[in-house]
Amino acid sequence: MSSSRPDAAGAAVLDAAAPLSPEAGIAARSRRPAVGPGAAPFLQAAPLALVLLLFLVLPLLVTAAVSLWDYTEFTLVPDVTLRNYREMFEGCLSGGACSTLRTYVSTFKLCALTLAVTLPLGFAVAFFLAFHVRSDSARTALFLLCTAPFLTSNVIRMISWIPLLGREGVVNRALLGSGAVDRPLDWLLYSEFAVVLAFVHLYTLFVVVPVFNSLMRIDRRLIEAARDAGATGRQTLVHVVLPLSKPGLAIGAIFVATLVMGDFVTVGVMGGQQIASVGKAIQTHAAYLQFPAAAAQSVVLLAVVLLMIAALTRLVDVRREL
Repeated sequence: MSSSRPDAAGAAVLDAAAPLSPEAGIAARSRRPAVGPGAAPFLQAAPLALVLLLFLVLPLLVTAAVSLWDYTEFTLVPDVTLRNYREMFEGCLSGGACSTLRTYVSTFKLCALTLAVTLPLGFAVAFFLAFHVRSDSARTALFLLCTAPFLTSNVIRMISWIPLLGREGVVNRALLGSGAVDRPLDWLLYSEFAVVLAFVHLYTLFVVVPVFNSLMRIDRRLIEAARDAGATGRQTLVHVVLPLSKPGLAIGAIFVATLVMGDFVTVGVMGGQQIASVGKAIQTHAAYLQFPAAAAQSVVLLAVVLLMIAALTRLVDVRREL
């Protein structure tokens, strides 16, 4: 009498046809992806996109909308008008006095002077850290030393210059005592010199960091090859190091130019309310509750800064640093 046994194929069929237990079904469902593979990148970028939408895009849209409002001495009128832009450029096209043009010329002058000092100074500091400091711990310590002033308020750091640069300050007393001058120098404080000096003090580090990043990416074998080819230190700096550090210099210039163009606190404190700047004009409109006029000035300033950034990025490819 022969007994029948299910073969391996039959066992597999019976196992597949057998109903799954509740625990096995839950485990199988848990292994299934909740979303498709194409949606995962969008979900990962959603938090950052939401933050940018709420705190960048939305405020810009509100500012642009308010710039089209009208206003009186006592209230805002939510109406669509170009009055604020017409008043801003009043006299510029007719050949008369154009206060906006003079303000932008003064701001561009401050920006150019600040860049003329911060770029070489920041490059020198970054070059020293990248090529002359061999120890990583020493390099980190020097970086922390550079960032130490940022632990205090910008206003306090600017006010600290007043006892040094005032008529009765340390610098004037030293110059008078040495006989270098016969009377105190008035232009040391509450002048364009004082404003540029404060800008250099505040913003040089914003050049050091991106330039240092560019210098650390330079292949040291290129410098050795230049030396082996007979290049002097100056030739190596001009033809090898500087071209490869252009992206860092461009990023530092963007940082400094953006900060200087919109600054009003430094100009007010160090300029003694005597230096015109776009940021100061916006702050004055806001202080007098002329928010539509301030918004219009802000929109124009944003457009000018974006044009400056676009020009710099056309000259230098900064995407290599990003």
